[in-house]
Amino acid sequence: MEEHAGPMLGDILLMLGFALVAVLAFRRAGLGATLGYLVAGALLGPHMLGLVGNAEQMAGIAELGIVMLLFVVGLELSPARLWRMKSAIFGMGLAQVAACGLAVTATILALAGYTFEAALAIGLPLGLSSTAQVLPLLQSAGRLRTPLGERAFAILLFQDLSIIPLITIISAMSRNPAQETGHSGWLLGLITLGAIAGLIIAGRLLIRPLFRLIGGLGERELFIVAALFTVIASAVVMQSLGLSAALGAFIAGVMLADTPYRHELEADIEPFRSILLGLFFLAVGMMLDLNAVAQNPFFVIGFAVLLILVKTAIIMGLGLLMKMRWRAALALGLLLSQGGEFAFVLYAQARSALLIAPESVSIFGAVVTLSMAATPFLMMATRRIRQEPGGTEETREEPVDESASAVIIGYGRFGQSVANTLQVAGLALTIVERKTAQIDLAEDFGSKVYFGDGRRLDLLRQAGAGDAQLIMFCTDEVPDTQLITSVHDAFPQATIYVRGFDRRSIIDLANSPVEYVMREVSESALRMALMALENVGLSEEEIERAEATYRENDHRRMELQIKGGDIYAAQEMTREQQDALRGEN
Repeated sequence: MEEHAGPMLGDILLMLGFALVAVLAFRRAGLGATLGYLVAGALLGPHMLGLVGNAEQMAGIAELGIVMLLFVVGLELSPARLWRMKSAIFGMGLAQVAACGLAVTATILALAGYTFEAALAIGLPLGLSSTAQVLPLLQSAGRLRTPLGERAFAILLFQDLSIIPLITIISAMSRNPAQETGHSGWLLGLITLGAIAGLIIAGRLLIRPLFRLIGGLGERELFIVAALFTVIASAVVMQSLGLSAALGAFIAGVMLADTPYRHELEADIEPFRSILLGLFFLAVGMMLDLNAVAQNPFFVIGFAVLLILVKTAIIMGLGLLMKMRWRAALALGLLLSQGGEFAFVLYAQARSALLIAPESVSIFGAVVTLSMAATPFLMMATRRIRQEPGGTEETREEPVDESASAVIIGYGRFGQSVANTLQVAGLALTIVERKTAQIDLAEDFGSKVYFGDGRRLDLLRQAGAGDAQLIMFCTDEVPDTQLITSVHDAFPQATIYVRGFDRRSIIDLANSPVEYVMREVSESALRMALMALENVGLSEEEIERAEATYRENDHRRMELQIKGGDIYAAQEMTREQQDALRGEN
């Protein structure tokens, strides 16, 4: 065992090291992590340095990353969200995928001499764009919430959805006898519908109660195990029926998208998805036949340029049909003009189905890589052309329902009052709570509360803290300075409020970037005292003077205690006040 472990550990060390350096370099250059993984794999592979072998075996394991990715895509697609974005997703998104895919397929048939099946297996994937590259570009430019960003997101969302039918199309054209399911036509369709229905029923009767039970135990490790079990079990069920494993993972995500556990699941699955997806692209890079690319350099470069031109023209045309200004339509076309990471997934499927040769996978994989590398440079080169006269930037036309103005952590009696007040004022909220009983109670009264630990930065990010204006800690446990500082550093645009317990809470958080710490009983206690003074017959003027005096003294004491860092720092002031009151009496 030790003899096998040594080389394996060495391969893993080399892969992680090359990936780390390449991804850092490509990220700094604004080219995205996907290209970094591909280049690192190409360097490690047999056609360059030859430091790591067994790329195909590694790719088989790494395909779990694709399964995880489609599960996360499913989690993002609750039925309510799909309905709200239906026009943009199923209108412009469908038109883009169909028009670009068929146009590129026709180009391949005209120029490359492939069979119709092979051209379709190559052309349809090239109609997709790179979600992994486009969304970070929009986020870094601050344009994700502009009309341009929203349309790009809608198209990318439909592209993610289209992976399932594209995988199904490739499977249906398969020439590999080993992939024959023994089913065809309407029977295969019935089996697919039956499997989807079965997964949905299992999700409602088994999976949701399972997560509710685990959430009540508070065991995060067990929650992660249950999440991985759900993803892989759904994939295995579909695969055993001769269907796509990715389809099973996608359905599992959709059936859990409306549950309170969505954000926790996203945060827990994300590390596995990222690592396995990176490993997948490393393996793809290792399998790229650079000799085949070197023998056809003009074809690779020429077809990459042609791909960019065709997709830009089609997407710009669709934008103009949707009443976009020509500059914004051009920006949308250039932004989505590249091939995407899903092309590698579909090419691997097409290769297994014996639709295209390994050399073709390498050549068109290089086309995708080159087109992805060109996008940031194209956006920089055309910046002046795309900018509206006067240098004005696009502004949001209207708020997006999915963007929360506030993230509230904790939904007990305190958090409920805060949330209800903000909702009455029209703010969009995301509420996170760790107690499943509290979540179930909230659902009984029609409130949507998500399960999770709001002290985790990854979960806050999944809950929308990156776009929120407010982050409000309303839990029984007062967060410490280190946590508040970490939250502020991760989400600097958000103002942070904290529910405190007593004066010590304010003293402890005095040097943190928190905006305000509210002592949970101070205002209610003061209100009771004022009501009592009114009841015993004091005038309104006397009550107001008593309240003003109390607030002034309380503020002065708090300043002294914060300055001294100790609750006893204002002890003498308290004694002086008491002595003065005795003198008056």
